Amino acid sequence: KVGARGYIRTPALPKGKKIFKIDLSTPMNDGIFDTDMVTAFEQHFATNTKLNGVKGKLGDKVKVGMDGQTLTIATTMKYRKKYFKYLTKKFLKKKSLRDWLRILATGKSDYTLKYFNIQQDEAAEE
Repeated sequence: KVGARGYIRTPALPKGKKIFKIDLSTPMNDGIFDTDMVTAFEQHFATNTKLNGVKGKLGDKVKVGMDGQTLTIATTMKYRKKYFKYLTKKFLKKKSLRDWLRILATGKSDYTLKYFNIQQDEAAEE
């Protein structure tokens, strides 16, 4: 068949599991991410993460949960770190927060949400 993609398979990790973390402490401390927003963020990851080409059906292969002010994604499948950055950007755009918040890498499997430095841009223009 022309254009048939067939069954898309997400490969398993060779051994063990990988944990990705997204730190939400900055927007949570400022009140931008309240409890409803954090729950929506966690739900967004649970429903939009793809496993074998299907959204939402993660089973026991991928666990999404909040640990204090950090969203933790524990998986035994092979995912790129950039995929979770993409899902975070998609959520921020949906909630109209993309103009104020950005996602930055802080480690090998860690991200954090920070504000754009607007004051420095204004000082450079003057």
